[in-house]
Formats: sequence, structure tokens, C-alpha cells
Amino acid sequence: MIDPIAVHIGTIAIHWYGVIMAFAFLSALIVAYRNAVKADINPEHILNIATLAIPAGIIGARLYYVIFQWSQYRYNWFDILAVWHGGLAIHGGLIGGVLVGSLYVRKKNLSFWRMGDIVAPSVVLGQSIGRWGNFINQEAHGGPVNESFINHFPLFIKNQMFIYGNYFHPTFLYESLWDFSVFIFLIIRLSHKKFQGEILLLYMGLYSVGRFYIEGLRTDSLMLGPIRVAQLMSLTLVITSIILYLFKKSRKTKIKI
Repeated sequence: MIDPIAVHIGTIAIHWYGVIMAFAFLSALIVAYRNAVKADINPEHILNIATLAIPAGIIGARLYYVIFQWSQYRYNWFDILAVWHGGLAIHGGLIGGVLVGSLYVRKKNLSFWRMGDIVAPSVVLGQSIGRWGNFINQEAHGGPVNESFINHFPLFIKNQMFIYGNYFHPTFLYESLWDFSVFIFLIIRLSHKKFQGEILLLYMGLYSVGRFYIEGLRTDSLMLGPIRVAQLMSLTLVITSIILYLFKKSRKTKIKI
């Protein structure tokens, strides 16, 4: 098992989860900044949005998780702050980040759809990297598998997926690879998009298709009665993205790449 603590600085423990999340945010910011420059958008807007959206996203991701796991936190309020132990729900993070980002875009009189196209590839790249924080914490995994199955994966993944005497599906890896594939596709498509909002809507749909399937393999899903919340959100986003994509494609507004 990999030690979840990367290093101690005096009495302060720096957790791998935090290091990985910081790297995910930085990587996403760099890509979004470069995309803004290529699109002739003032990259300062990207820095300003990130300054607001990243903390809002973290708060939203944590609150979303805590709400659906309230029985775990109702008598341990301090644990709500212990994000280094994991427990960040991406859909909550997206809600928080989009809300704050939308307010900034509106205040600066920018195009929501155009900015969304610039930011979307960065978001899914950050998600791809962030899943490795789940790997370190031995969370977001699937159900048990036999050793012959897990032997198809690198030894360090096999060892980390040995939890409480059993091997488990490395679903964190499935989603990380899917997200990275979506990132590559979106980056390529960005230079050839046909209308404002195309990249954002493709992100919504493609990410959600993968998440819907992978969520069905996981053992730690947030639940709403018998329904997996992430699958419900993913299905909603897939349907919404398809409807908006067809609507906006039919209009084909003039774009500036």
C-alpha cells in the first residue's frame, strides 16, 4: 500500500491526494490559458475565473458529497473539512465552478459558450489527473475481482487495489483513461468546431457517457434511495447535451476560433 502522506514538513503532513489535486488544477489552468491565447481571448480572464471557480468547485464538491453522506458526518462535523481523506464529488464541483464562472462571465460581458469551449478540455484533463488521488486513497474502486483479472494491470496498481484481503476493479483507472481520451478528442476538435458551445456540449455528453457506465461498477456510489446519484446526473447531462447540441448546430451561429 502506498503511504497517503507524501511528506512531513515539521508537524504538517502533506497528503498525496492534495498534491495530485493541485497538479490537476495547475495542468488544467495551463491548458485553458494557452487555449485562450490561441482563441484571441485575454488569458487574464482564465486566471480570474480559476481564482474564483477552483475554491467554489472544491466547496461544491465537498458539500455535494457530505449531503449524500450526511449520516457519516452528522456527529463528526470536523471531518467535513478533512478533504485530504477524499470525498469530493465531481458533479458538485462542476455545479459550484459553473455557477461562479457564469457570474464572472456575465459581469464581464463575455460569451458563456465561447468561454465554455476554452475551459471544457481543461476540466476533463483535471478530472483525469485527479482520479489518481482516489487511487492513493484506495477509493472510487469497483467490486471485487480475482487475481487473474488484476494481473492484467501493472504491479503497483494491483498492490494498491488489494484492500481488506480482496482485489478490486481499478475503476479510478478506467475513468482516468476515458477522461484523458475525451481531453485529446476535445483539444483536436477545438480547432475545427462548427459553432459556439460545441466543445462544452461534447464534454458534457462524452464525459457523462463514460461516467454512467463506470459508476455502475463502483461500490461507493452516492445513493438517492435505490438510484446512483452520479448515474442520474450523467443521464441528465447526456440528454441535455444532445438536445442543446442539435439545437445550436441547427442555428450555426458565426464563430471566431
